[in-house]
Amino acid sequence: MSAMLDLEDALARLLAGAAPVREMETLPTLAAAGRVLARGLHSTIDVPPLDNTAMDGYALRCADVPVAGTRLVVAQRIAAGSVGHVLEPGTAARIFTGAPLPTGADAVVMQELCAVDGDTVTVNHVPRIGEWIRRRGEDIAVGSEVLAAGTRLSAPHVGVAASVGAAELSVFRRLRVALFSTGNELAMPGEALKPGGIYNSNRYTLRALLAGLGCEVADFGIVPDQREATRAALREAAAGNDLILTSGGVSVGEEDHVKPAVEAEGVLDLWKIAIKPGKPLAFGRVGGRVGAGETASFIGLPGNPVSGFVTFLMLVRPFILKAQGATVLAPRTQQLRADFAWKGDPRREFLRVRVNADGGLDLFPNQSSGVLTSCAWADGLVDNPSGQVIAPGDMVRFLPFSELL
Repeated sequence: MSAMLDLEDALARLLAGAAPVREMETLPTLAAAGRVLARGLHSTIDVPPLDNTAMDGYALRCADVPVAGTRLVVAQRIAAGSVGHVLEPGTAARIFTGAPLPTGADAVVMQELCAVDGDTVTVNHVPRIGEWIRRRGEDIAVGSEVLAAGTRLSAPHVGVAASVGAAELSVFRRLRVALFSTGNELAMPGEALKPGGIYNSNRYTLRALLAGLGCEVADFGIVPDQREATRAALREAAAGNDLILTSGGVSVGEEDHVKPAVEAEGVLDLWKIAIKPGKPLAFGRVGGRVGAGETASFIGLPGNPVSGFVTFLMLVRPFILKAQGATVLAPRTQQLRADFAWKGDPRREFLRVRVNADGGLDLFPNQSSGVLTSCAWADGLVDNPSGQVIAPGDMVRFLPFSELL
């Protein structure tokens, strides 16, 4: 058993072993959200392509409106999707949001500041040059890189791609993850619980987390606490998958068969991570030692449901993101006020908390590693350093689930 590792050291070791996928595929932009961009996207157009109006109103020449109350002839009407003609001096153009500005106009006055009378308009505002005009290319200039390779595509990203006319995007293929749990005590929802049994919540939690990261999941279900059964599952899982993720069985007890099974089928490090909840984590490869067939990375999570959940977020999530080709791996954090007291712990802690109506953080009363309801109740985690006492009013480091899930 290796010595206790701090979180940063453990993460550095994991990331050093995360080989990004190389295979790419081309997807319709409509289907690319959640995927990682493999090639940077450059614009072939200016956005917007022409100077246009940001408001419904009247396009005019500022020189024609020296004082409020000036009357101009409305000489043309320009709707979005149409192009007007040259604006003659002393005239205005009725114009609608998004419509191109006619040549000669240098401002738009919003319709609320104008009064129409037949074919004339009274402008009750002295405009400034450029008022309510969106300039050509002010959002995106032709030739500029609008999305960098390694971007994990969100809804705004695919919208930006569409705005420059990209119908397709080159993305890395999905990471293939094999998932299974170990434990003779485990049962699936819908089955009757035998004496001493528990339902396998980890399978559901981890599968949902993997789906949220865009992984292609091969679910092997529950593997019995038997060494040969575990070895067989590992060999099957290594074929065609990039990562094998398990929960439970990574300690060194007599009924913990994952460690010796992985060592028999490949190579393994078993670490104690100095975090709470968490601690045991197994990392290695399956297939490397036997020298035949395919190989896959292996990560074994602790079996306690909150320990597995937190360890996944802090360690497995960045590993998967790097393996997917993403360049941003760390979540954004906030400094928020603790509205609770905490005595601290020798290990670095991840406390389940919720943002209250006053913008502070409330603590879930039971922080046990077996209380999964704390994660369902919470908005995120407080990353509390080793030995740190928290008093009400202290500012703490908050990791929102919106950044992690």
